[in-house]
Amino acid sequence: MKRFALIGLPNTGKSTLFNRLTGMSQRVGNWPGLTVELVSSRLLLGGSMVELIDLPGVNDLTGYSDDEAVVRDVLLATAFDGAILVLNACQLDRQLPLALQLLASGLPCLVVLNMADEARQLGVQLDLDELAARLGAPVALVSARRMEGWPRLMEQLNQLANRQTPAVHADLSAVPETDAAIAAARRTLDGSWSLPAQLPPQVTEKIDRWMMHPWLGLPLFLAMMALVFNLTYQIGTPLQDLAGAGLDWIKDSWLSGLPLPPILESLLIDGIWQGVSTVLTFVPILLVFFVLMAVVEDCGYLARAAYLTDALMSRLGMDGRGLVMQLMGFGCNVPAVLGTRVLRDRKQRLLTMLVIPFSMCSARLQVVVFFAGVLFSPQQAPWVLMAFYLLSFAVAFFTAWLFKRYYQGNEAFLLEVPPYRLPGLGHLLARALGEVRAFLQLASTFILAGVVLVWLVTHIPAGENKTLADALGSALSPLLDPVGIRHELAVVLLFGFIAKEILLGSLAVVYGVSESGLGAVLMQHLDWASAMSFLIFTLVYVPCVSTVAAVYRESRSRLFTGLSVVWSVGLAWLLSFAFYQGVLLLR
Repeated sequence: MKRFALIGLPNTGKSTLFNRLTGMSQRVGNWPGLTVELVSSRLLLGGSMVELIDLPGVNDLTGYSDDEAVVRDVLLATAFDGAILVLNACQLDRQLPLALQLLASGLPCLVVLNMADEARQLGVQLDLDELAARLGAPVALVSARRMEGWPRLMEQLNQLANRQTPAVHADLSAVPETDAAIAAARRTLDGSWSLPAQLPPQVTEKIDRWMMHPWLGLPLFLAMMALVFNLTYQIGTPLQDLAGAGLDWIKDSWLSGLPLPPILESLLIDGIWQGVSTVLTFVPILLVFFVLMAVVEDCGYLARAAYLTDALMSRLGMDGRGLVMQLMGFGCNVPAVLGTRVLRDRKQRLLTMLVIPFSMCSARLQVVVFFAGVLFSPQQAPWVLMAFYLLSFAVAFFTAWLFKRYYQGNEAFLLEVPPYRLPGLGHLLARALGEVRAFLQLASTFILAGVVLVWLVTHIPAGENKTLADALGSALSPLLDPVGIRHELAVVLLFGFIAKEILLGSLAVVYGVSESGLGAVLMQHLDWASAMSFLIFTLVYVPCVSTVAAVYRESRSRLFTGLSVVWSVGLAWLLSFAFYQGVLLLR
């Protein structure tokens, strides 16, 4: 089977092109001979099966970032039959040097100029035949988002796959240094590519007068996020109710009448079904949230948010990329931790990894959404959700400020602000479904194993009419009583360390009710202050074992990983204690 490398600069649409070519059919695995994970997929080209390897985004094959080192290691260790290089057609003056470096390595290459629609709007002049002749390689002009130029692209890919030459390792010793590549790129582009002397008026500039205003920018960003949270509830809650009703019907119609012994019936319905169905009811809300966040990200606004907050982040020892990593953590903390590889300075990477686990990931999101819906009215719940997002940022900023003297970085921050784009509906749905599917795939094993274990510890006797869960709660009561967290919730917090996806399912198992009845039961056992204290603790303490493993893998330090765990647990206890005891004093 032939093997192609997909290479490109960051923010050139490389991932979109990969998803379009492979139909989102991808797998992640360790690369042979290297301690890195890469995304790959198989597709039929030229009558042959080809494995397409999506390499990290790089700016320079001679650079010093971790991602650039990974790309060099893969190109040296692996024989490729070809390479697909993705560039932004609007920015060839800055991006063509990478193409010249890759072509000099000896790999057969297809140069894909993406964002053809934007190049057309900007009035870019491009002679594809002349550029291809000067590069000595085929060139395709496409818009991966709109699938423009697709027939020609597939024809050139088939031709690349039909080459009857053996696979080769890249010869990186022949790659020109950055300055030489830049000079050669200028000569190559002279007469084959040009921007108009004066760019036509752009909608982007008009919008940015407001969205990137030095005083109005941040309030407008907060207003944008408030709109996202309100729409999440307004659209997602009816869908959640529908999903809950359907799951209850399945339980009543199919499961309740099964001829099973009482102990197995309790395990099936009170354990597995109650726990798993409670989590599944939140899939519609997660789907709506990820669609809305994909709109914010794909339209180009997140880069502007990073720019707006760079001055604040610099006072915390970080830069605007730190906010981008925090926002990445909304989906899952693990890829956000892995994303710190783009930071070249080790101290800055460590500081960013220390604050990322405070991002409210999708697993914790469902817990906050549930409690906000139980404790507050439908009009108040979106603002409570936004308040917890602000709390997660506040905790992260405080942590960065506290530890910046120990992890102060010196790397310069360069940010490219893309033009505003109108995301396609199909692409948005594909991204959101991919996030939800990844969430369920990651959570399925943990949820099933977790709710079964919770059922066991709540049913295994531990003497004196107590279960093992009661014994664990009693042992932890000196720590949890001062923060208002009842002893039966101790086991929920312990299993939440494995994965936060287990929390709601564990609550349903502990109290033996379905999602529709869980809220009423919780309010019978928890007062308002205790419930909010539990929620604060859940938001701040260790996100999950997977995140801890990612921090250890990226930091390569047991001491730093231990610091991350101990600090988050200790801070969670202090915040919950301050909140709960403060409420008691005010009563």
